[in-house]
Amino acid sequence: MSDSETTTTFPLLADGPGLDTPLAWRRGQPIARAQYLRDVAALAVTLPEGGPVLAMTGDRYRFALALGAALVRGQAGLMPPNHTPDMVERLRGLFPQAYVLADDEAPEIGLPVVRLAEEGALAAEAGVPQIAGDHEAAQVLTSGSTGAPMPHGKRWDLLHTNLRAEAARLAEALGRADLQGVTVVGTVPAHHMYGFESTVLLALLGGAAFAAERPFFPGDIVQVLASVPRPRVLVTTPFHLKTLVESGLALPPVDLTLCATAPLSPQLAARAEAALGGPLVEIYGCTEAGQVATRRTTEGPEW
Repeated sequence: MSDSETTTTFPLLADGPGLDTPLAWRRGQPIARAQYLRDVAALAVTLPEGGPVLAMTGDRYRFALALGAALVRGQAGLMPPNHTPDMVERLRGLFPQAYVLADDEAPEIGLPVVRLAEEGALAAEAGVPQIAGDHEAAQVLTSGSTGAPMPHGKRWDLLHTNLRAEAARLAEALGRADLQGVTVVGTVPAHHMYGFESTVLLALLGGAAFAAERPFFPGDIVQVLASVPRPRVLVTTPFHLKTLVESGLALPPVDLTLCATAPLSPQLAARAEAALGGPLVEIYGCTEAGQVATRRTTEGPEW
């Protein structure tokens, strides 16, 4: 590989949306991309040497903040399937320099812990960091369903490539030129490959914004959907989708529903499209490869 190839960089935030536009929404209030860059810069200088960084927070914005600060420091985000004691012990063996970025209420779990301070830095405007394309931005672990969970490094340039493809496909499904102005509500965790790509990275690299909350119960999903502007995209699973459709609640219009983690029946897909008022697209993928293919389930089984 030539020197020019090894020094190729890609931005932390994709070109397109202005820095005054929202990257995230929390409790119905926007958080601008410029504020995210200030928060990243303020957090990055406080991080210890080492890594990767395990972000223990249920807030999607704070997860994205931890990831951005880690990348600026040349570290990676560590994304296990769960945070059980057994999993943490395995992480300690695989990544001896790993540490945790945690909310105040996060438990002590056997790794060094750095508390996430309140964001909202009032520092001077920060530019968009450039990250080396060959940098392993994330270490995503498999679920362990077929053996011990194994880490898979995700290069920053390849994540950019994947997200450009996903953003183009979803924009097409929405009948839009791009995802600028689109807000994503995710019921899936940010540290799973599906949630990582289709909520966090879809905003950082795909031009959308995301809701910081991760609603679980139908009433919470309805509340968060109603708190963000349209066009809205719901990123969810068959389980969450079924409970939402069968809840009997009045559902806010959803312009596109994205579903993954298990096959979805065409019957449930049709019910969801009728209830939410927009098309439903399934993603096929895995931790090892990320997203591979999509289909509109009501139009046939082919990916």
